[in-house]
Amino acid sequence: MRLLAFESIVRTVADLCIRAAYELPEDVSAAVRKAAQNESNPRARLILEQLLENARLAAAERIPICQDTGLTIVFAELGSRVVITPPADNPSATLTDAIQQGVALAAQEGLLRKSVVAEPLHLRRNTNTNTPAFVHWSLVPGEQLRLSVILKGGGCENKSAFRMFKPTESPQSVCRWIVEQVRNAGADACPPFVVGVGMGGDFEVCCLLSKKALLRPVGSRHTDPFYAALEEDLLRDINALGVGPQGLGGDTTALGVQIETAPCHIASLPAAVNIECHAHRHASAVL
Repeated sequence: MRLLAFESIVRTVADLCIRAAYELPEDVSAAVRKAAQNESNPRARLILEQLLENARLAAAERIPICQDTGLTIVFAELGSRVVITPPADNPSATLTDAIQQGVALAAQEGLLRKSVVAEPLHLRRNTNTNTPAFVHWSLVPGEQLRLSVILKGGGCENKSAFRMFKPTESPQSVCRWIVEQVRNAGADACPPFVVGVGMGGDFEVCCLLSKKALLRPVGSRHTDPFYAALEEDLLRDINALGVGPQGLGGDTTALGVQIETAPCHIASLPAAVNIECHAHRHASAVL
């Protein structure tokens, strides 16, 4: 068995959140640079170049890339031989507690906007810590803990969608629906987008798959050739919409489309779309 200190998880989560807020990941910045080089619309090219300059300044001056520092989503893969050693003053503390403390610490140290309300419909009071984060964890073999953080802005998250298709639906019909969700997102979700797509599972698994798809490097392809080709077709059709950077027209409506799949019931065909804006803020670490 391997012992892993509670405090080290807190510190790692805080560092990941701050890094994600300040530094655009290389896979995203590389995709924006490539898009700028290939963009035929001068105004769209200028916007893409400004996005890169904004990211450069944020990293250099240690300030958030975007004022909406997002809802914190954490994927935790806990090795089966890892034991979390809690702090002496709280012997019942768990991995989830450590993650929540790390997110709150990041908001304080990194001066990240606190964007979480305690409940959705009544008083909507701010928790003033940017917690709770939403934690999705899985048990895997080994003696490591892998933590992956996404800072999800409200504007793009609000444009996400789910639909339960009939199992007889054609791939073309499902793809048309996906493209239409991106069209509907428009300028409100700050394009160019990274589009996460979930297919299969059930109601909640499908939506989770669409968000988990965003953890893959932008431009990577599904291991199944069918879905890899689907990703390419969707990216082509989405960019043909002409929405363009910030919704002002151009060749670059999306930087990437990434699909994740799961088995599903014979009577079901769930599909979900999770939109991510151009500031696709994610970071990972292995302890």
